[in-house]
Amino acid sequence: MKVILLKDIKGTGKKGDVINASDGHARNYLIPRGLAKEATEGNVRALEHQQATVQKKKDEAFAEAVALGKDIEKIQIIFKAKAGEGGRLFGSITNKDIADELKKAHGIDIDKKKIALDQPIRTLGTTLVTVKVYPKVSAQFSVKVIEE
Repeated sequence: MKVILLKDIKGTGKKGDVINASDGHARNYLIPRGLAKEATEGNVRALEHQQATVQKKKDEAFAEAVALGKDIEKIQIIFKAKAGEGGRLFGSITNKDIADELKKAHGIDIDKKKIALDQPIRTLGTTLVTVKVYPKVSAQFSVKVIEE
């Protein structure tokens, strides 16, 4: 009997897979527990339509992420900070500070965890910072630190 899985089942398949299951296993276990439904022509068509809708949403989100990445690459953020001898800052500029400044100055809301900064910025000058906008989409912009 062909069934469409409604949930991930370890060792059997993932949600949305159409599998061949024995009649007893399908009728006595999978269908009564809501883990699967029979793969009739209408159910298969509905599944294909649902998968197409999900794929379309993913494509739109990817296109938006690429556009946002291009906008981010044009940005330069300037921080004013007190510095000591040799251009070392009193304190540091972290990815949270950068995310707050992006939101305040440019209206771009990016989670601080998506800003890839190996270490906080502790010196005067310009630093290239990478932002992971979406899986497989990242953008770089510059952060300039000048003395107050």
